[in-house]
Amino acid sequence: MEGSDAHIWLVVRLRPLSGPNDRSAAAKYDCRYGIVWEETLDALISYKEIFLQYLNKARSLVNEKFAGTEPSQLIALTVAATLLVVWLYTFITELDDIKSRTKKWFFRTVRKLPIIGPLIREKLNKALDDVVSFLPFLNNGKYVRTLPAKGLSQPEVLQKLKEYHSAGKVRWEDGKVSGAVYSGEDRLTTLLVKVYEEFAWSNPLHPDVFPGVRKMEAEIVRMTCALFHGGPSSCGAMTSGGTESILMACKVYRDMAYEKGIKHPEILAPLSAHAAFYKAAHYFRMKVVHIPLTKNMQVDVKAMKRAISKNTAMLVCSAPQYPHGIIDPIEEVAELAVKYQIPLHVDACLGGFLIVFMEKAGFPLKCQFDFRVKGVTSISADTHKYGYAPKGSSVIMYSEKKYRYFQFFVSTDWQGGIYASPTMAGSRPGGIIAGCWATMMLLGEDGYVDATRKIISTSRFIESELRKIDHISVAGNPQLSVIALVSDEFDIFRLGNMLSSRGWNLPTLQYPSGLHISLTLLHTKPGVAEQLLKDIREFVAEIMKDPKAKTTGVGAIYGLAQAIPDRSIITDISHVYLDALYTTESPADQLRNGSPQHH
Repeated sequence: MEGSDAHIWLVVRLRPLSGPNDRSAAAKYDCRYGIVWEETLDALISYKEIFLQYLNKARSLVNEKFAGTEPSQLIALTVAATLLVVWLYTFITELDDIKSRTKKWFFRTVRKLPIIGPLIREKLNKALDDVVSFLPFLNNGKYVRTLPAKGLSQPEVLQKLKEYHSAGKVRWEDGKVSGAVYSGEDRLTTLLVKVYEEFAWSNPLHPDVFPGVRKMEAEIVRMTCALFHGGPSSCGAMTSGGTESILMACKVYRDMAYEKGIKHPEILAPLSAHAAFYKAAHYFRMKVVHIPLTKNMQVDVKAMKRAISKNTAMLVCSAPQYPHGIIDPIEEVAELAVKYQIPLHVDACLGGFLIVFMEKAGFPLKCQFDFRVKGVTSISADTHKYGYAPKGSSVIMYSEKKYRYFQFFVSTDWQGGIYASPTMAGSRPGGIIAGCWATMMLLGEDGYVDATRKIISTSRFIESELRKIDHISVAGNPQLSVIALVSDEFDIFRLGNMLSSRGWNLPTLQYPSGLHISLTLLHTKPGVAEQLLKDIREFVAEIMKDPKAKTTGVGAIYGLAQAIPDRSIITDISHVYLDALYTTESPADQLRNGSPQHH
């Protein structure tokens, strides 16, 4: 009955009180409402009195506890408690999760223990020395350590340059190197030399002095946006490479997150995403949330959806990813981006200038990947890979100018004047921009389509033949130019070592162990693909005579690196490698003197 009464009350209040029955009902329920309200106030007053009683008891207990305590002690305890709370808050809200930080703390502590620590250091020093001894590029004879007292003549300088050019043992011209050089065509090399001669001294930082360079850069960005079906509002900028393009996108979305009140921005990226995203997180105080892959080596969309939180600043997909050459399900992830209003970056640095020509080359893709996909807000594509431009050029693109706004840096109060730059660098080599523009104009759409057709045809041929070889398998279903090899029956790094002995230079992968090759125009030369397949067949057959044999050399180092739980040790080894890049000592001298990281 009361439920019905409540309904009558609502009806009465929604229309004028006309009849005597209405007025009587209203009076009745006004009275009931007043009684209920009084009962509610009485209950609240009772709860308040109970709360005050407990509060007084707690205050009395605290006062009794600290009755004999001096004021200075109370102040000290308050400060200590405050600091503890601040420390706990900082510990909980740090970028790295608690599990990761606990793991790092544990291994750091173990390495400081009296007996175990020195033993670990001894083994690590030996590993570091082994790394140095395995670096062939250090055996380059004597180094120049000071300026010559008298400048060399031009012929002498050119002769020295020839010596430096011939220092390497790897002949990329033969098509045995994965990636690195994507064209090498003589007519393009000749053109780039002439271009650099014209623009060697140019710098886009001064558009008033070098207006032609500014124009070429703007045209490169516009042409690239058009290739990726960007609309009239699409825009972008040239960068020094894929890493900087990714850094710029992450910087944009971090700043946008800050404006939304997100204090700890997160990047949701597949495990296969490029390491540049980790670099961006390191530089810009962001956190990378790792999203697992499916069996097909694509990002798990359901896992990405579960990982979205109030701190998510951006989503990431690859087209394709570097390790296995797989294209992530961009359209599905874009649906998440639209639903949760989160920016989506597509990393097409590696294969961007292949995927845009696939359809016209006769290899249409099953999924879309560019600005036609609603939700895609930025794309990075390297012109210096399959765009065949000189090294040091890439393009970062945005669907709208509102995103690029956050990329720009402006300093308004510098004594040198108002300083503004579009990317990380201030001064930039205009010769690289001119070389990129010249390459795109020389090749044209027909040139890129033809190059894409050659590379993808070769890739499909190699993949189909590799799948016929027992004891190895191709990771996932690559659609472009990258093919990754794995094996469940033997250590794949043994195959890598054997291929190296015949001049092949294939990068190694980890988690899981693998080898991969990024095919370029050099691999489309007659006989190159056939020779690679012949060598792989021969070496796999040799390995299977003793499949459990241990790997030696560089392969052993890579295999060991994956098994070490303390990743800081791998960081130390990597630091030695990076330090060696700048050494002016021979390996023998380094081993005698010791690397800085040894101490």
